[in-house]
Amino acid sequence: MRAEPFVFAVILTLAGSAGAAPADGAGGGKFYCCADPSGKYVCGDTLPQACYGRGYRELGANGRTIREIGAPLTAEQRARRAAEEEERRQDAILRKEQERKDQVLLDTYVSLEEIETLRKRALDEVRQAIGNAEQRIDEIKALRKKFEDEAEFYTTKPMPAEIKKGLADTEFEIKAQESIIETRQKDIETLQTKYDEDRKRFLDLQHRRVK
Repeated sequence: MRAEPFVFAVILTLAGSAGAAPADGAGGGKFYCCADPSGKYVCGDTLPQACYGRGYRELGANGRTIREIGAPLTAEQRARRAAEEEERRQDAILRKEQERKDQVLLDTYVSLEEIETLRKRALDEVRQAIGNAEQRIDEIKALRKKFEDEAEFYTTKPMPAEIKKGLADTEFEIKAQESIIETRQKDIETLQTKYDEDRKRFLDLQHRRVK
Protein backbone atom coordinates (compact mmCIF):
# COMPACT_ATOMS: atom_id res chain seq x y z
CA MET A 1 0.00 0.00 0.00
CA ARG A 2 1.14 3.58 -0.65
CA ALA A 3 1.57 5.88 2.35
CA GLU A 4 -1.03 8.59 2.78
CA PRO A 5 0.07 12.18 1.95
CA PHE A 6 0.38 12.97 5.64
CA VAL A 7 2.71 10.04 6.14
CA PHE A 8 4.84 11.06 3.19
CA ALA A 9 4.98 14.66 4.48
CA VAL A 10 6.12 13.45 7.87
CA ILE A 11 8.81 11.33 6.19
CA LEU A 12 10.11 14.29 4.22
CA THR A 13 10.13 16.44 7.36
CA LEU A 14 12.04 13.75 9.29
CA ALA A 15 14.43 13.21 6.42
CA GLY A 16 15.02 16.96 6.12
CA SER A 17 15.73 17.29 9.80
CA ALA A 18 18.32 14.53 9.47
CA GLY A 19 20.03 16.17 6.49
CA ALA A 20 19.37 15.35 2.86
CA ALA A 21 16.66 12.83 2.01
CA PRO A 22 18.11 9.62 0.52
CA ALA A 23 17.41 8.85 -3.10
CA ASP A 24 14.63 6.37 -3.99
CA GLY A 25 15.83 2.80 -3.45
CA ALA A 26 19.06 3.95 -1.73
CA GLY A 27 20.12 2.38 1.55
CA GLY A 28 19.06 4.03 4.80
CA GLY A 29 16.27 6.52 5.13
CA LYS A 30 13.80 4.03 6.52
CA PHE A 31 10.86 5.18 8.59
CA TYR A 32 8.40 3.41 10.84
CA CYS A 33 4.77 4.50 10.85
CA CYS A 34 1.62 3.39 12.60
CA ALA A 35 -1.80 4.70 13.51
CA ASP A 36 -1.99 5.63 17.17
CA PRO A 37 -5.08 4.83 19.30
CA SER A 38 -6.75 8.01 18.04
CA GLY A 39 -6.17 7.02 14.39
CA LYS A 40 -3.43 9.57 13.69
CA TYR A 41 -0.26 8.51 11.90
CA VAL A 42 2.92 8.54 13.92
CA CYS A 43 6.27 8.10 12.15
CA GLY A 44 9.90 8.06 13.13
CA ASP A 45 13.30 6.86 11.93
CA THR A 46 13.10 4.49 14.90
CA LEU A 47 9.90 2.80 16.00
CA PRO A 48 7.85 5.41 17.88
CA GLN A 49 6.70 4.63 21.39
CA ALA A 50 3.07 4.89 20.21
CA CYS A 51 3.69 1.98 17.82
CA TYR A 52 4.75 -0.47 20.53
CA GLY A 53 2.29 -3.33 20.67
CA ARG A 54 0.60 -2.18 17.45
CA GLY A 55 0.91 -3.04 13.79
CA TYR A 56 3.20 -0.74 11.82
CA ARG A 57 4.77 -0.23 8.41
CA GLU A 58 8.38 0.13 7.45
CA LEU A 59 8.69 2.63 4.61
CA GLY A 60 11.43 3.93 2.37
CA ALA A 61 12.25 7.62 2.01
CA ASN A 62 9.87 7.78 -0.96
CA GLY A 63 6.93 6.80 1.25
CA ARG A 64 6.47 3.35 -0.25
CA THR A 65 5.92 0.40 2.06
CA ILE A 66 8.91 -1.91 2.33
CA ARG A 67 7.16 -4.31 4.65
CA GLU A 68 4.18 -4.40 6.96
CA ILE A 69 4.35 -5.86 10.45
CA GLY A 70 1.11 -6.99 12.05
CA ALA A 71 0.16 -6.21 15.62
CA PRO A 72 1.13 -8.82 18.22
CA LEU A 73 -1.59 -11.43 18.71
CA THR A 74 -3.78 -11.26 21.75
CA ALA A 75 -3.97 -14.23 24.10
CA GLU A 76 -7.29 -15.19 22.52
CA GLN A 77 -5.85 -14.95 19.01
CA ARG A 78 -2.82 -17.01 19.99
CA ALA A 79 -5.09 -19.67 21.48
CA ARG A 80 -7.24 -19.68 18.34
CA ARG A 81 -4.19 -19.96 16.10
CA ALA A 82 -2.78 -22.79 18.22
CA ALA A 83 -6.13 -24.60 18.02
CA GLU A 84 -6.24 -24.15 14.24
CA GLU A 85 -2.66 -25.42 13.87
CA GLU A 86 -3.47 -28.45 16.05
CA GLU A 87 -6.57 -29.15 13.97
CA ARG A 88 -4.50 -28.99 10.78
CA ARG A 89 -1.91 -31.30 12.36
CA GLN A 90 -4.57 -33.82 13.36
CA ASP A 91 -6.14 -33.63 9.90
CA ALA A 92 -2.75 -34.36 8.35
CA ILE A 93 -2.25 -37.35 10.65
CA LEU A 94 -5.71 -38.73 9.83
CA ARG A 95 -5.14 -38.16 6.11
CA LYS A 96 -1.81 -39.96 6.23
CA GLU A 97 -3.33 -42.85 8.20
CA GLN A 98 -6.17 -43.13 5.69
CA GLU A 99 -3.67 -43.21 2.84
CA ARG A 100 -1.82 -46.02 4.62
CA LYS A 101 -5.04 -47.99 5.11
CA ASP A 102 -6.01 -47.44 1.48
CA GLN A 103 -2.68 -48.79 0.31
CA VAL A 104 -3.03 -51.85 2.56
CA LEU A 105 -6.50 -52.40 1.11
CA LEU A 106 -5.21 -52.21 -2.47
CA ASP A 107 -2.34 -54.52 -1.60
CA THR A 108 -4.75 -57.02 -0.03
CA TYR A 109 -7.42 -57.22 -2.73
CA VAL A 110 -7.19 -57.24 -6.50
CA SER A 111 -10.93 -57.43 -7.19
CA LEU A 112 -14.38 -57.44 -5.61
CA GLU A 113 -14.52 -61.18 -6.21
CA GLU A 114 -11.47 -61.65 -3.99
CA ILE A 115 -13.13 -59.64 -1.23
CA GLU A 116 -16.15 -61.94 -1.35
CA THR A 117 -13.94 -65.03 -1.46
CA LEU A 118 -12.07 -63.94 1.66
CA ARG A 119 -15.33 -62.96 3.35
CA LYS A 120 -16.77 -66.44 2.76
CA ARG A 121 -13.59 -68.11 4.00
CA ALA A 122 -13.52 -66.06 7.19
CA LEU A 123 -17.22 -66.63 7.89
CA ASP A 124 -16.90 -70.36 7.21
CA GLU A 125 -14.11 -70.60 9.78
CA VAL A 126 -16.21 -68.81 12.41
CA ARG A 127 -19.29 -70.93 11.67
CA GLN A 128 -17.17 -74.05 11.91
CA ALA A 129 -15.97 -72.94 15.33
CA ILE A 130 -19.59 -72.42 16.38
CA GLY A 131 -20.49 -75.87 15.13
CA ASN A 132 -17.58 -77.39 17.06
CA ALA A 133 -18.70 -75.63 20.24
CA GLU A 134 -22.28 -76.83 19.77
CA GLN A 135 -21.06 -80.38 19.24
CA ARG A 136 -18.92 -80.13 22.36
CA ILE A 137 -21.96 -78.95 24.36
CA ASP A 138 -23.91 -82.03 23.24
CA GLU A 139 -21.03 -84.25 24.38
CA ILE A 140 -20.78 -82.51 27.76
CA LYS A 141 -24.55 -82.70 28.27
CA ALA A 142 -24.44 -86.45 27.63
CA LEU A 143 -21.69 -86.80 30.24
CA ARG A 144 -23.55 -84.57 32.64
CA LYS A 145 -26.68 -86.74 32.26
CA LYS A 146 -24.72 -89.67 33.67
CA PHE A 147 -23.70 -87.64 36.71
CA GLU A 148 -27.29 -86.45 37.15
CA ASP A 149 -28.59 -90.02 37.00
CA GLU A 150 -26.08 -91.11 39.63
CA ALA A 151 -26.92 -88.09 41.79
CA GLU A 152 -30.54 -89.29 42.08
CA PHE A 153 -29.40 -92.09 44.34
CA TYR A 154 -28.08 -89.57 46.85
CA THR A 155 -31.11 -87.39 47.49
CA THR A 156 -31.27 -88.51 51.12
CA LYS A 157 -27.61 -89.19 51.80
CA PRO A 158 -24.26 -87.47 51.19
CA MET A 159 -23.27 -87.33 47.53
CA PRO A 160 -19.79 -88.66 46.62
CA ALA A 161 -17.21 -86.00 45.83
CA GLU A 162 -16.55 -87.29 42.32
CA ILE A 163 -20.23 -86.87 41.39
CA LYS A 164 -20.31 -83.33 42.79
CA LYS A 165 -17.15 -82.51 40.89
CA GLY A 166 -18.51 -84.06 37.70
CA LEU A 167 -21.69 -81.97 37.91
CA ALA A 168 -19.74 -78.76 38.63
CA ASP A 169 -17.17 -79.39 35.89
CA THR A 170 -19.72 -80.18 33.20
CA GLU A 171 -21.81 -77.15 34.12
CA PHE A 172 -18.72 -74.94 33.84
CA GLU A 173 -17.73 -76.45 30.49
CA ILE A 174 -21.21 -75.98 29.04
CA LYS A 175 -21.22 -72.31 30.05
CA ALA A 176 -17.72 -71.87 28.61
CA GLN A 177 -18.79 -73.30 25.26
CA GLU A 178 -21.92 -71.14 25.27
CA SER A 179 -19.71 -68.11 25.85
CA ILE A 180 -17.53 -69.15 22.90
CA ILE A 181 -20.63 -69.42 20.69
CA GLU A 182 -21.80 -65.96 21.77
CA THR A 183 -18.39 -64.46 21.00
CA ARG A 184 -18.21 -66.16 17.62
CA GLN A 185 -21.67 -64.94 16.69
CA LYS A 186 -20.48 -61.39 17.37
CA ASP A 187 -17.44 -62.15 15.21
CA ILE A 188 -19.80 -62.85 12.31
CA GLU A 189 -21.32 -59.38 12.65
CA THR A 190 -17.86 -57.82 12.91
CA LEU A 191 -16.61 -59.63 9.81
CA GLN A 192 -19.67 -58.71 7.79
CA THR A 193 -19.17 -55.05 8.70
CA LYS A 194 -15.45 -55.20 7.92
CA TYR A 195 -15.90 -56.74 4.47
CA ASP A 196 -18.80 -54.42 3.67
CA GLU A 197 -16.58 -51.43 4.49
CA ASP A 198 -13.63 -52.91 2.57
CA ARG A 199 -15.85 -53.48 -0.45
CA LYS A 200 -17.22 -49.92 -0.35
CA ARG A 201 -13.77 -48.35 0.07
CA PHE A 202 -12.29 -50.56 -2.65
CA LEU A 203 -14.99 -49.39 -5.07
CA ASP A 204 -14.33 -45.74 -4.13
CA LEU A 205 -10.62 -46.12 -4.76
CA GLN A 206 -11.22 -47.87 -8.08
CA HIS A 207 -13.51 -45.05 -9.23
CA ARG A 208 -10.88 -42.47 -8.28
CA ARG A 209 -8.28 -44.30 -10.34
CA VAL A 210 -10.59 -44.30 -13.37
CA LYS A 211 -11.11 -40.54 -13.03
